[in-house]
Amino acid sequence: MLILPVLLLCIALVLGIVYHMESLGSVVYSLHPPLLNTLQAGVQRNISVWLWDEAMLPILEAPSWTVPLVLGLLFLGIGVWRRTGG
Repeated sequence: MLILPVLLLCIALVLGIVYHMESLGSVVYSLHPPLLNTLQAGVQRNISVWLWDEAMLPILEAPSWTVPLVLGLLFLGIGVWRRTGG
């Protein structure tokens, strides 16, 4: 099934057109402000402060379209690889 990769690539395209170079964090904040605080508290308390500082912040500071683009291309590559019998 290649529905998820195509959907993620479409989301990346829409985010690139609508939000252009805004960071993912600012887009998430504009859509649902309490989510970032809740996510930060949950990750830092239940998993690791390091994970928030070293992994989540760089992702949230990246342009909004990069995360769905990377995930869409990764899933597309996996789907094509599985279909070809790799």
